Amino acid sequence: MAVTAIITLAAVYGVYRTERHISSYKFCTSCHSMTFPDAETKKSSHFGRLGIYPECKDCHLPPRFLQRIFTHLTEGVHDTIGNFKYDLNTKEKFDKHRAAFAHIARAAMKKTDSVNCRKCHKAPNPASDYGKMQHKKIGSSGTTCIDCHQNLVHEYVPEEDIAKGIEEGRIVLR
Repeated sequence: MAVTAIITLAAVYGVYRTERHISSYKFCTSCHSMTFPDAETKKSSHFGRLGIYPECKDCHLPPRFLQRIFTHLTEGVHDTIGNFKYDLNTKEKFDKHRAAFAHIARAAMKKTDSVNCRKCHKAPNPASDYGKMQHKKIGSSGTTCIDCHQNLVHEYVPEEDIAKGIEEGRIVLR
């Protein structure tokens, strides 16, 4: 019984440490192709304001441990295969696939109700009347942050109807 407990604890600790490592900024940007979106993040209004320096995981991984494990097993494996499948060693080559990458990231954020946005933006208060009206729709209409805020951090990619794109399994532009 004690041996089983020790093996179980060691396995859980190993999974925990591995997940922390593969969620780290250093690991994410170790792929040359991720240096392009990383540089864009550092130029965005989300980086450095109010002393906040978001890392990849802050926007692209769910906050709960088991959800992160699932995300690594699905999206992480998909991303890893993509790095081997496509030659992404220059920004020009990365940009050829940027719309597809953005679609995957946007769909993931939509499916989690933009939980990562809400970690920092707890009570958004838009300045305009139009913005206030749009924010009142959040939740009741199935709308979430990413539906309207699609090009805040990385280079511009044409905006999509994310819900329709998820339904149809393809990019559907607005």
